[in-house]
Amino acid sequence: MTNSSRYHIPSALLQPLWLRSRESLADDRLIYDPVAAAACGQCHLKPDCLSGNVTERQLLHATLTLQCDRQVQHFLRRHPNGWIINVGAGLDTRFYRLDNGRCRWFELDTDENLLWRERLFHRNERYTMRPGAVTDLSWLKSLPVMHNAPVLLLCDQALLQCDSSEVANFIQRIGCHFTKVEVCLAIAGDRCGTAMAKRMGAGEYRHGFKDPVRQVLSLLPWAELISSHSPLDNHCPRWRPWQRWIAKIPSLKYRLTPILVHIQL
Repeated sequence: MTNSSRYHIPSALLQPLWLRSRESLADDRLIYDPVAAAACGQCHLKPDCLSGNVTERQLLHATLTLQCDRQVQHFLRRHPNGWIINVGAGLDTRFYRLDNGRCRWFELDTDENLLWRERLFHRNERYTMRPGAVTDLSWLKSLPVMHNAPVLLLCDQALLQCDSSEVANFIQRIGCHFTKVEVCLAIAGDRCGTAMAKRMGAGEYRHGFKDPVRQVLSLLPWAELISSHSPLDNHCPRWRPWQRWIAKIPSLKYRLTPILVHIQL
């Protein structure tokens, strides 16, 4: 297939897919994503995808993806018939990697991004795409009645492009809408903009919390922390030099990269 016949997907949408595809080819890979690899074979890579510290961005993205995958897997082991709501899904392929044959899955994103999903990924009767965003929560009213079914809401990329007030509004609106839900969010630390964080693969995020776990819990006093995960918690040898360095200043572990915060309401 020539470049002219491939899809020209916006760089910001394509890059996470490409990083997972690239990680899938590594000998010491953290994740294996054949759907991403197949989809990237249909796409024309933009220069923006190839610029900068690709190796570090790949490791950071793959680690956050792996850690979020594990939260979904743990949830589905406890609740095989549970519902997953993935907000700001982009070109996430988590459904295809983790589907247990019984869960129900909702992918929410802008209409344009959903059109790209339709072009690149196959349909499934338990998999539904709906318009929705982290800054426009009107989609909450259009969700089907779930009859007290277990629900896990994910947002592992989109909140990173929101400022602190938008993050707070999203979390509080979710907390007020659901009577019972687990929520897994990627939240940026306040040192993600430093030169050191850039060398670790961090990007340009619109918010930064000094203590992400405490600040998320402060937004919902009734929430309970299930777990929190820094990429630096991972045992991958590629993180070892950074782990040795951060051991000298442990207070920075949750501030230099996005981390996952998994809470229950």
